[in-house]
Amino acid sequence: MNSHFDSRRQAFLQLAALASATALGMPLTALSQADFPNRAVRVIVPQPPGGGFDFVARQLGERLSRRLGQSVVVENRPGSGTLVGTDAAARATPDGYTLLMGSVSNIALNMGLYQKLSYDSLRDFEPVGLAVSYGYTLVARRDLPFGSLRELIAFARANPGKLTYASAGNGSGQHVLAAALWHLAGVDVVHVPYKGAQAVYPDLIGGRVDVFVDLSSTSRAQIAAGAVKPLATSGAERSPLHPDIPTFIESGVALDLESWFGYFAPAKTPAETQDKLRRELAAVIADSDLREAFTKAGGKPLSLDASAERALVRRDVERWTKLVREIGIKAD
Repeated sequence: MNSHFDSRRQAFLQLAALASATALGMPLTALSQADFPNRAVRVIVPQPPGGGFDFVARQLGERLSRRLGQSVVVENRPGSGTLVGTDAAARATPDGYTLLMGSVSNIALNMGLYQKLSYDSLRDFEPVGLAVSYGYTLVARRDLPFGSLRELIAFARANPGKLTYASAGNGSGQHVLAAALWHLAGVDVVHVPYKGAQAVYPDLIGGRVDVFVDLSSTSRAQIAAGAVKPLATSGAERSPLHPDIPTFIESGVALDLESWFGYFAPAKTPAETQDKLRRELAAVIADSDLREAFTKAGGKPLSLDASAERALVRRDVERWTKLVREIGIKAD
C-alpha cells in the first residue's frame, strides 16, 4: 500500500511541476533537463565487443549507472572503422541520453581519414570524462623470424610487399598507426583489415597474417599466453607492461601515440546536463578500484578537468589530422 501511495504521490508532484512550469512559461526541455536522468542513458561504442573501446565503456558505464540511479546501456555500433557509431552519436538528440565512447581513433584520426566527414569532432562533441590512456604494442606471429622492429623493417625494406599487417578495420586506430609506422620507416607492408581487434588473433596465432599493432590492453593477454610475441611499443617512453621492449622511437621510427578513452556528449547537450555528467564521471574515474583495473590492463588512469580534456583532444585532432593527410592514409 505504501509503495502504491508513494508512486501516485510522485506522479502527482510531477504533474504539478509540469503545470507550474507551463503556467510560468518555462520550456518543457528545461524541466526535463533539471530532472536528468529520468531514464536509461545509452553509450554508443563504435567497435565490436571485446576490444579497448568496449572494455573502457563497460567499466565506466557500470559505475556511472550506480551514481545516476539509471541504467547505462552500452550499444556496440561497429562499421567503417569507427565511422558508423560515431556518426550515429553525432546525429543523436543532444539531451544527455546518448553518449559516445570516444578515443583518438574516432575523434582525432577520422578527421584526417575522410575528406567529407559527416561530423566535426571539435564542433560536434564535448568530452565529459576522459578516463584512461593506452599505448599500442606491435605483436607478431610466434614463428616470425624477427625479434625486433628493427629486424622486421630491414627485411621489409629488402622484400617489399612480402609481409602483412592486420588491423581492426579500415580507418581504425590500429590501421592508421601501423600505416604511419610503415610510411615513416619507408617500407611496403600489405594491409589486411578485419572487423574488430578480436577477429585478428585467430589468424595471427594461426600464422595467416604476420604482425598487428594493437592496443596494449587487448594484446596483453595474448602475449602473456605466449600466443604472439611483442616487438615494439608506441609510447614516448617504454611501457611498464613490457620494460624490455623498445619503443618505435628507439627502433629508429620517429612516431609515438597513446590513445585516450572516455565519454563524449553531443556538443549541443545543455550545459547543466554536461556539467552533471562531468561531475558524476569525475567521481567514477577517481574510484580506486577502477583505476586499479585500468592499471592492471596496462593503462594510465587520467585525472583531467574540463579545460584540460578539451586541450588534449584539440591537440591530438590537429596533430593527427595533419599527419594522416601528409602521409595520405585513406579509410578505404
